[in-house]
Parts: sequence; C-alpha cells; structure tokens
Amino acid sequence: MAKKSANANLHKAKIEKKDEFYTQLKDIANELKHYKNHFKNKVVYCNCDDPLASNFFKYFFLNFKYLGLKELITTCYKSQNFREFSAEDSPKKILRD
Repeated sequence: MAKKSANANLHKAKIEKKDEFYTQLKDIANELKHYKNHFKNKVVYCNCDDPLASNFFKYFFLNFKYLGLKELITTCYKSQNFREFSAEDSPKKILRD
C-alpha cells in the first residue's frame, strides 16, 4: 500500500496528462555555473520538445551574453502552439521551423 501512495502524484499526472517533467532552471544554473569558461565563443545546440518550455534553452537564452556564446540553436517538433522567434527575441539567431 505504501508503494501505491508514494507514486500517487505520478498516477495523478498520468490521468491528467501532465506527464512532462523538466529539469528546474535553478538546477541547471547551479551546475552550469562551473563551466562558464567552456562556453565562450561556442555554439550551443538544444534539441528540445518545445524551446518555450525548455529550461535549458531558457538558461542559455537568458545568459547568452554572460556566457559569451557565439550562437544558440534549437530544434523542435512544430506543434499547434508553435510561434517563430523574431530578431527581437533572440540575441543571435532567428529560429525557424
């Protein structure tokens, strides 16, 4: 019985179709702060389900200048909720489907 209650939140998410579990932005920042020098003048490629929901993409997007990135590229599956980024959105790249 204890095992069943321990997974109650997962079962609830399955029923509600909330089955996406993303790495938290604070966890990404806490780990990648140790590698700042490795990102200077580098291209970061994020293969993600949705760049607007990906905390990895969000981290690199928000820290583009701080990390000294050369480019940030993302690919994703084009869903019904997809919108293209504009030049104002991205510091370097316009993302296309």
